[in-house]
Amino acid sequence: MQRRTLLKLGLASAAVLLVAGGAATWLQPGLQADGTLSPAGREVFSAIGRGVLDKSLPQEEGARRMALDGLLNRVDTLVQALPPHAQAELSQLLSVLASAPGRRTLAGLSQPWPVASIADLQQALQGMRLSVLALRQQAYGALHDIATGAYFADAATWPLLGYPGPLKI
Repeated sequence: MQRRTLLKLGLASAAVLLVAGGAATWLQPGLQADGTLSPAGREVFSAIGRGVLDKSLPQEEGARRMALDGLLNRVDTLVQALPPHAQAELSQLLSVLASAPGRRTLAGLSQPWPVASIADLQQALQGMRLSVLALRQQAYGALHDIATGAYFADAATWPLLGYPGPLKI
């Protein structure tokens, strides 16, 4: 294959991905107009929380569900505090991950987020973390940092870290 043909193929592929990503964003945004997670964004972050925080979450199903709901509420608060350009980027990332092709391509996860097992979620996240593609590593870093930061922002989780809380002065 000639270099010119390869470059044309690369440009055409990038254009197709851009159009497909834009269509996915339009059809299923990751964030709502008020800066909170859309239902699709909540599914993605709930699964990310299950995968990243597995051993930190309560084992009893009801308490685990409550902890994940609290996580999602704190993610909403965190996202609303982000500048508009960061909200737009996160919305695009969540839109892509919420779509089946984006989930398979970017995260390497074949099952939908809500039904994926913890082992599958952790394997997909590890694949993103160790990827040779900077985009996948950056996506992992953002998702990981938002999920763990929002989860451990709750004072009830501090004992898991051995953190006694702020000193009283």
